[in-house]
Amino acid sequence: MIVGVPKEIKVRESRVGLVPNSVAELTGRGHRVLVETGAGAGIGAGDDAYKAAGAEIAGSAADVFAGAEMIVKVKEPQPSEWVQLSSDQILFTYLHLAADLAQTRGLMESGCTAIAYETITDDAGGLPLLAPMSEVAGRLSMIEGAANLKASAGGRGLLISGVPGTEPAHVVVIGGGVVGTNAARMAIGLGARVTILDRSVPRLRYLEDVFGSAITTRYSSKAILEDVCRNADLLIGAVLIPGASAPKLISRAFLSEMRPGAVLVDVAIDQGGCFETSRPTTHDDPTYVIDGVVHYCVANMPGSVPLTSSEALNNATLPHVLALADHGLAALDRDPHLANGLNVKNGHVTFDAVIEAMAAEAA
Repeated sequence: MIVGVPKEIKVRESRVGLVPNSVAELTGRGHRVLVETGAGAGIGAGDDAYKAAGAEIAGSAADVFAGAEMIVKVKEPQPSEWVQLSSDQILFTYLHLAADLAQTRGLMESGCTAIAYETITDDAGGLPLLAPMSEVAGRLSMIEGAANLKASAGGRGLLISGVPGTEPAHVVVIGGGVVGTNAARMAIGLGARVTILDRSVPRLRYLEDVFGSAITTRYSSKAILEDVCRNADLLIGAVLIPGASAPKLISRAFLSEMRPGAVLVDVAIDQGGCFETSRPTTHDDPTYVIDGVVHYCVANMPGSVPLTSSEALNNATLPHVLALADHGLAALDRDPHLANGLNVKNGHVTFDAVIEAMAAEAA
């Protein structure tokens, strides 16, 4: 198979779909790999490193899209990219279609087979290709949140850990999954006071087993959620419904009840965000303020640490890339977990949550 790796073009997105080591695995099996010149610059991997791994360097993204049978990316295709896809191509990347119906329609019109990293499953019921970026985003949410608590950034003027004789920041994490667990781990390490909310009692029990008395766990009913968030200094939105739009847990009306200078970090922004006032931002302009509350809603947080993120992502995606390269779409029949990644095929949406989002928009 001919596998193509275009350079990412989303704002401040420096990750790359395949690192040189992954390319070597593909070429070692006899596959051709076309890499756009400069695609690996953000991780310090020049064209020579890809050539050494057996790749062919393409002069432009157009050359990659025209020549490849499978396109491997990191972020969802932008409008200038999805128009270059065709019905005989596989697209393998993060898609988050339920929150981006324009992209959904673009992929349908292209006729391509679009497989989403974020809906592939595993035997444990997890999302193994979403997990590494969730780990990165969860840890980054604390770094960015702590930075924005500074008065110079519009926050309350709090040092997240405090110092002897002062209170540390109260960090509230909504959602105890991979993002929330990693956010909490960082918050504890920084010396914050941490509360985690979730609607799964077994998950809350697990988190208490892991973190002990370093955290407080609460069941996330509406009343408890608002009571806890009202006194939060830093609020991390870490809620995920696989493949679907995130639920809006904090309303615009409630925002005025929060502390002035509090910070919201919405890690669920790729899926539409879990705060009613959330809208996607970029690394160039990451925050905005509503009702005195700082919002950090960067839609590709892991893109700010592209070397770590690309390597972690490839560790998870490579087995599936190899399976698709070796077997084509027959790989979906061989692996039901990979088949769960199928979102668009032959001009039709195949993933239920995206179908529901499209129906809701049309209603």
